[in-house]
Amino acid sequence: MLPKLIKYILKEEAGSQEVSVCGWVRTKRDMKNLVFVEINDGSCFAGIQCTFDRGTDSQKPGISVDTETALSSLTTGASVKIKGKLVASPASGQAVEVAASELIILGDAPAENISGKNPALDIQAYPLQKKRHSMEFLREIAHLRPRTNTFGAVARLRSKMAFAIHRYFQENDFHYLHTPVITAGDCEGAGAMFQVTTLAPDVIAKDFSAAKSADWSKDFFGKKTYLTVSGQLEAETYATAVSRVYTFGPTFRAENSNTVRHLAEFWMVEPEAAFASLEDNMALAEDFLKYMINAALNECADELAFFDAHVEKGIIENLRAVAQAKFTHITYTDAVKELEKAASCDKSLFEFKPGWGCDLQSEHEKFLTEKIAKGPVIVTDYPREIKAFYMKQNDDGKTVRAMDVLVPRLGEIIGGSQREDDLEKLISRMNEMKLNYNDYQWYLDLRRYGTVPHAGFGLGFERLIQYVSGMANIRDVIPFPRAVGQAEF
Repeated sequence: MLPKLIKYILKEEAGSQEVSVCGWVRTKRDMKNLVFVEINDGSCFAGIQCTFDRGTDSQKPGISVDTETALSSLTTGASVKIKGKLVASPASGQAVEVAASELIILGDAPAENISGKNPALDIQAYPLQKKRHSMEFLREIAHLRPRTNTFGAVARLRSKMAFAIHRYFQENDFHYLHTPVITAGDCEGAGAMFQVTTLAPDVIAKDFSAAKSADWSKDFFGKKTYLTVSGQLEAETYATAVSRVYTFGPTFRAENSNTVRHLAEFWMVEPEAAFASLEDNMALAEDFLKYMINAALNECADELAFFDAHVEKGIIENLRAVAQAKFTHITYTDAVKELEKAASCDKSLFEFKPGWGCDLQSEHEKFLTEKIAKGPVIVTDYPREIKAFYMKQNDDGKTVRAMDVLVPRLGEIIGGSQREDDLEKLISRMNEMKLNYNDYQWYLDLRRYGTVPHAGFGLGFERLIQYVSGMANIRDVIPFPRAVGQAEF
């Protein structure tokens, strides 16, 4: 049997029952006849205090020589197994503690550097001593940062939120679809893709030096292939067969964006529904986002209280406001009018001048949510020139049935659209964007055979975790961040 987690032991009634506790040492205090050791196993914020009584007379024989020896070498970060009795705690802040009788050190965490004859066996001092560490430093030790309160909280929140995604879509009759990580097509048409190849670099370089393209027919898949930027196109395939699907998996963007909002590898949630309009899509996105926020509020209360106290003040109140709000609907055209009106009154309001045809910047999105709507906003009907080829065209010939869900503090959190289900219009749009529709014949077949109105959206999972937790940098809400110049661990 696996050992009982500390979060459950702390809820038990004190009764001198024997317990065995496993975890990592947070603190050790030696007070002559008593030694207090707090250990934590990551199951919750709280650790459990284990008290070792050395004894002072024959009535209290105290601890064994082996345990005394182990205590003398015990340091912060060491992994231990402690046995004893669960008793009422006289200390404030916890109901129970362990009257410990045995200590086994499972793994040392030296407080000083250890060097020997073999440099490969040298050990640096455990870097997570009991003090405040910067986020920049913790990113350098991403393999150890989960042991801190902040990143333990992020890990638990991320786990609960991932499960809530599956729960929501399963409860609403969406089928979980595994879309490919390796693909031959560019869903977004932006070209920011990582190429996958087994051809040796010198072979590719030789072809290019001879002013010809590499012979990709000799590659593993017989053509150019890439890491996926989205599972949407494949999801449409199954939505037009089983009605409702969703994907939830890793996606990749080779964008040279070294910002607090961008990653090269991240997780995307992408539902797709047949027989759905843009209005249906908007309702689904609003309901889904509120469900996820409520899941965090209800299932991660301790973690959110920590984030509220130590990361971003007022975040719980802000999340509750969004969960209870009626999302404002506004067209892109009307949104731009509001932005232009505000910019005309204050020339220094925006770094990027708003105007019809421009892509809305983060500062524009925040202004719409925080100043205009004073709450979450869904912006619809964007200019087709700034949107992807697959979005359904409106009758005005200028806009498409796209939507972005904007929330206060962050801006865009969801992007989606109704998909173009008219074969002729879709091919015409692909020609305009100079896409080779021969590469998309399978996708076009969905419009040739039993085409239906359908819609979907994408939500970056890390953006959601960043929004719910208040963490300032997106690299701190994914276990091992991949970004420009960063592929460690």
